[in-house]
Amino acid sequence: MNISLIVSVIGPDRPGLVEQLSATVASAGGNWEGSRMMQLSEQFAGMVQVVLPAERESELRNALGHLETEDFKVSVIHAGESEREAAPSSQRILLEVVGQDRHGIVAAISQTLAGLGVNVVELATDCRNAPWSGDKVFQTNAVLEIPDESDLLLDRLREQIEEIAGDLMVEIKPEIS
Repeated sequence: MNISLIVSVIGPDRPGLVEQLSATVASAGGNWEGSRMMQLSEQFAGMVQVVLPAERESELRNALGHLETEDFKVSVIHAGESEREAAPSSQRILLEVVGQDRHGIVAAISQTLAGLGVNVVELATDCRNAPWSGDKVFQTNAVLEIPDESDLLLDRLREQIEEIAGDLMVEIKPEIS
């Protein structure tokens, strides 16, 4: 029987980390099913879904333990089967928000989403200096699961996010499979 594990890693970035991690997974008989990895402030952070025979789990855990150092951490959890199922009338949308960065903007956006019953499936945020002014510009891209297909909900979502700050540009579109 196969099991699904989520392996998370975080520590100082350096060449060869992904190769070392993928070789460790492969040598334990695991299949790398999906991942999200990136560098944030000179740190490497990533999550990998690994599927492997249940009897090889301890082998993988031991091998991953050898990757750990004082400043590079690895953790493993069982992915399990999701208890939560999407509502029958739910759909996924893409949300993009761009505007001047300010303290608490992610908290305000996530509070708005939760208040409307919207589930965050995937979220990426970034801050950059605007080329024309040098001001910090905030950008988020998210995949969201909305509870119904009503245009009214999408309109409320756009309005409530735009109310957070007058300069926020909000784009909502259907998820492309």
